[in-house]
Amino acid sequence: MKLGGLARPSLARRLVLLAVGWSFAALVVTAVVLALLFQQAALRRFDQTLGILVDNLIAGSTYENGSMIAPAFTDARALRVYSGLYWTIAEPTQDGRLLARASSRSRSLWDTELRPPADLLQRVRETPGRLVAFDAIGPQPDEHLRGVARIATIDGHESVFLAAEDRAPIDRDVRNFIAATALAFLVLGGGLTAAVIAQVRVGLRPLFRLQGEVAAVRRGKADRVQEAYPTELEPLAEELNALVLHNQETVERQRTHVGNLAHALKTPISVMMTEAGQRPGPLAVVVARQAELMRQQVDHHLRRARAAARAQGPGERTPVAEVLDELSRTLERIFQEKGIEIDWDAPDDLWFQGERQDLLEIAGNAMENAGKWGKRRVRVRALGVGPERLRLTVEDDGPGLPPERREEVVRRGARLDENAPGSGLGLSIIDELARAYRGSLSLGISSLGGLAVQIDLPRAEA
Repeated sequence: MKLGGLARPSLARRLVLLAVGWSFAALVVTAVVLALLFQQAALRRFDQTLGILVDNLIAGSTYENGSMIAPAFTDARALRVYSGLYWTIAEPTQDGRLLARASSRSRSLWDTELRPPADLLQRVRETPGRLVAFDAIGPQPDEHLRGVARIATIDGHESVFLAAEDRAPIDRDVRNFIAATALAFLVLGGGLTAAVIAQVRVGLRPLFRLQGEVAAVRRGKADRVQEAYPTELEPLAEELNALVLHNQETVERQRTHVGNLAHALKTPISVMMTEAGQRPGPLAVVVARQAELMRQQVDHHLRRARAAARAQGPGERTPVAEVLDELSRTLERIFQEKGIEIDWDAPDDLWFQGERQDLLEIAGNAMENAGKWGKRRVRVRALGVGPERLRLTVEDDGPGLPPERREEVVRRGARLDENAPGSGLGLSIIDELARAYRGSLSLGISSLGGLAVQIDLPRAEA
């Protein structure tokens, strides 16, 4: 799965983030709820244990000689000073406070007293016979107590029975439970994330295969989408095949139309030039010159139309090394009298994204121009400059070209030397075809001393 750049929308990333977001939100909520439930259950058990102590206090206490006498306890913690387990019997006062007597409290309190909340008396009176839980500060610094209280009347005297214990063990158990739960849920969250990514990859795999097939059609490796896809993608694959077929038919019609137009125009022009040649005179010279210009214009526009139609059509790719080898052999025979030596180099896996005829015309015009102006050597190099571009460089050891004239010679029909053979259309043809393929032409100085022609063209995958 390619998640790509963050600024670019991605269906896979969106599905993963949505599923992972909901999963982690559910895990966090579940972890919080479990921690709260565990804490409440632990506190209930804690309160039940203290409630038994309060019940024993109420059951064994007697009122004698104007004071409440507590029963004797065998729990060693209540006898050990500051042990963490404390109890006391308090009597309500007229002003709503609880008054504890030294004779009615556990020895573990020593010379201190339990300090329950100020509203405890009101709460126990509102719920007679039921335990009321409260939090308090113990006799030791930073000792947090959890206590319960119940109001009862013994021998006609109302008293509040309180028991409290250090809540550090229960808080520690809750923290350990939260840590263990968090660790388990993190592992579960990681597993869910991996499962979601795998699910998205498996679920979107047909879409990625379809993308690869469409790319293969565009790069010329296939002529249509052929694999079988799920019912959700099958209509899309069929529409893509229909679109490819429609484009191929459109390009073929354009080629046919261009060919018909070329035949229809070239025949009258040839007749005019023949007639002008057979009837010498000023008028014949003008007619012949204008007919030649018309022929060049027709060739120019027909060439551009054919190149544009081929560049828009899918599935065309040409090996560069094979074309350069063919052109080198041909041109060395043509320039055999000059002794031109053509040194070319191109990787075997370098492919041009276009038709063979167009590459022959582009490279052929550049190499022919170099052979025409070169003295002894022509050097041709082709290489890939990225996954989608290739660069063809043709150099010669000729006189070169001043910078101020480089733009001029690219114009249609411009020539370096009017006495040299040829129509002067070579570089302009290269420029037109390169532009038709969304490429470019640039001129520079060759390391051999002459002109360097650099052509950027679309590259096809090997």
